[in-house]
Order: sequence, then C-alpha cells, then structure tokens
Amino acid sequence: MELHQLVYFVAVAEEGGFTRAAQRLRIAQPGVSAQVKRLERELGSALFDRSGRAVRLTAAGEAVLPYARAALQAVDGAREAVAALAGLARGRVAVGAVTSHDVDLPGLLADFHARHPGIEVTLVEDSTERLVAGLRDGTLDAAVIAYGVLPGGLGVHVVTDEALDAAVWDGHELAGRESVALAELRDRPLVCLPRGSGIRAILDSACAAAGFAPKVVFEAGSPGVLADLAQRRLGIAIVPSSISRHRAGLRALRITEPALRGRLGLAWRLAGPAGPAAAAWLAHARARL
Repeated sequence: MELHQLVYFVAVAEEGGFTRAAQRLRIAQPGVSAQVKRLERELGSALFDRSGRAVRLTAAGEAVLPYARAALQAVDGAREAVAALAGLARGRVAVGAVTSHDVDLPGLLADFHARHPGIEVTLVEDSTERLVAGLRDGTLDAAVIAYGVLPGGLGVHVVTDEALDAAVWDGHELAGRESVALAELRDRPLVCLPRGSGIRAILDSACAAAGFAPKVVFEAGSPGVLADLAQRRLGIAIVPSSISRHRAGLRALRITEPALRGRLGLAWRLAGPAGPAAAAWLAHARARL
C-alpha cells in the first residue's frame, strides 16, 4: 500500500467521482483509476460502486475511509512536527465557524498569519451539526460552534453563555410579561435559526422533551434578522438575550420551565494528534478569546 493510493482514494470519495478527483489532484484521470484499482486488489475488496452514474463508496470503502484519512493526517502531522523544529515554518489548519457569531475571526486570522506566515489556514462556514461532524472526522482542526450541551469527544473554550428569549413585538398579547413557559409557545408561530444551528437544536430538543414540535414559520441565518421578522409581527423570535433586549419595538420574555441557554465556543476534538500548526492556532485563538 502506497501513500499516493490513499490520497487518490480519499479524493475520489470526497469528490464523488474519478474525473473530479483527477481535476482536484491535477493529474490524468486514468492514473487515479489505476491506482485505486491497485489499492482495491491489495485490500481484496472493491472500495467503490461504479455501476451507476455516480461513484459511491461500498461498505468496505466506508470502513477504510476514516483509516485512510487518519494515515494522511499522520503523515501531515509528521511533516508539521519537523517544520515545528524549524520554527513552525509550514503547515495547514482548517477552521470552521457558524454563520452568525461575535468572534473576531478576521482579526484572529490576521494576527496568526503575521506570526506564522508560512502556515496555510482555510476557513469554512456551516451549521453547528456539520462543523461537529468535521471536527470528529478530522477535516476540521477547530470550529466556532453554537451549542446547548457540548457534543461528546470535543473540548471547548466558552466565548459566550447567555439565556435564550422569546421576543415579541409591542402590542403582542404576551408583551406585558417578563417570562413565558416553554409549553406556552406550543402552536404559536416562531421564527428561529435553521435546523443544524445550535439555538435551533436547543429549541427542538426542549420542545421534544415537552411533548411537542415547535411551529417554526420562518427561518433565518442571523439572530438580527430574526429580531427584524419579530418586529414585523411575523412570529415570536427565539434569540439570545443580547439581541432581544437591545431592540426598540421588541419585548423580551425569558423562556422558563425549562430555562434555555445558548453557548458559543471554540471547539476542537480531544482524540488524536492535532499537529503543531493546529496546536499553535488553538493556543493563539484561546489566548485572545
């Protein structure tokens, strides 16, 4: 088994086809196919189902993929360890973030680049659910996530921790109150972040425990937009208290029974070597958050 065979196998799996993998690797497509076939012969099992228009992993391919990624990450880690001895001159770090947050990532990235100009940092935005998956499978080294209960296997540096409110417009029947029980939101039109986000996961989980599903009539990727929708009487906004309590025309009701809290944190996986570049990024980010 050769290292480049694992590189080709992972590329095909991630790109969903041999042609796109070859384009990504900037080599001829027949070379990719030949090396993957050699790997399959060595392992004694087909790694891809080539019968349809799309190339799909077989059960054996699904089983091999995490080990192939781990092997490539170990090689990268070895290279970065050597680079660390030379002053951390090279390396790669993959960072993720939810789409709406208060972390000054541009500032963090600029400061880190000034200290380590040879380290390549990639940044992706996605839902908390997908970011956690990326941390667990090793495609991300760190991510800013929103969460209620910290997912297992991750460490976290808490950035914010605040209550979630139900924000209603002036004149709403609940506007004169200080709080609202979660059960009172049953069947009321709500506006909330989309599925996969931390706040939405907290709301859905709490409502399920109370025996109902929230009636979400509008979704938006920013708590600020949710507040705007509530001001226009399109639904009750489920937002952090820092948003609801500083908006003219809105009344913030603390959600109780149970109280809901949203947390924003810098997360990383606890298992497996992070590598010198990722370790340097985490130390840099945690020192400034």
